[in-house]
Amino acid sequence: MQLFFRRFGEKGNQPVVILHGLFGISDNWVTYGKRLSQQGYKVFIPDQRNHGQSPQSDNFNYLALTDDLFDFIDENEIEDPIIIGHSMGGKVAMRFVLENPLLVKKLIVVDISLKAYGPRKQHLNIIKAMKSIDLASIKSRQEVEAELAKYIPEPRIRLFILKNLHRKSKDEFEWRLYFQGIEKSLSEMFDAIDTSIKYDKPTLFIKGGASDYILLEDFEQIRYNFPNAEIVTIENASHWVHVEVAERFYQLTSGFVEGIPTWYQKVLDEKSETSIIKE
Repeated sequence: MQLFFRRFGEKGNQPVVILHGLFGISDNWVTYGKRLSQQGYKVFIPDQRNHGQSPQSDNFNYLALTDDLFDFIDENEIEDPIIIGHSMGGKVAMRFVLENPLLVKKLIVVDISLKAYGPRKQHLNIIKAMKSIDLASIKSRQEVEAELAKYIPEPRIRLFILKNLHRKSKDEFEWRLYFQGIEKSLSEMFDAIDTSIKYDKPTLFIKGGASDYILLEDFEQIRYNFPNAEIVTIENASHWVHVEVAERFYQLTSGFVEGIPTWYQKVLDEKSETSIIKE
């Protein structure tokens, strides 16, 4: 499957691949990607299948998504990349590096663990909200947001979903999200990663302090599969940590990407916002 992607930075620079989460889109990471490219990196941000401008398919699971990433890296001749993945994208990234540990230089996983997750009401509500809207009768984005509000009370989440709304013409909208295919396989998006393979290169896990996606009980498995991992909590941030505390997130991740020896010491010096958690 040939994925749509955005690219920033000069040829020959250290490549970075960024993977968005479920219901996300490459556009969510453009500001971050452009800024990282200005530090001397070549940044690739694909739309994963069933998202954005990439092809749609009823085959939607982590095996397919991981194969897509392998093909994407191969087709674009990306060598020794640093991979950053949020939520679903983080799980795709973890699966990829555990299957191909020699192909990736560093890994950043944002607010997701290897464990299985039960169905989340928020995901079901998002799909229910999108299915309920008759886009043929919609004349403005404000109308769509008003309909979404019936199912999604959080303005931040509504704006996140509205990123998928595309204006085909002056009076015609479409979703650039194949939610029908996602809905059929939604339960598979909560599958665990169960393997004895280890990825021992530098790895950073970032947890939102107000999120329950990574818990203390998950640390043992993380440290087993990723023995060289740091687990960092950004306090008062939810699952969308890269959006809510964008500057702190950028400073933390760019420091790790650059390999600054004192990046984690800077984190410790700002305990009110961020803390490194170790066993």
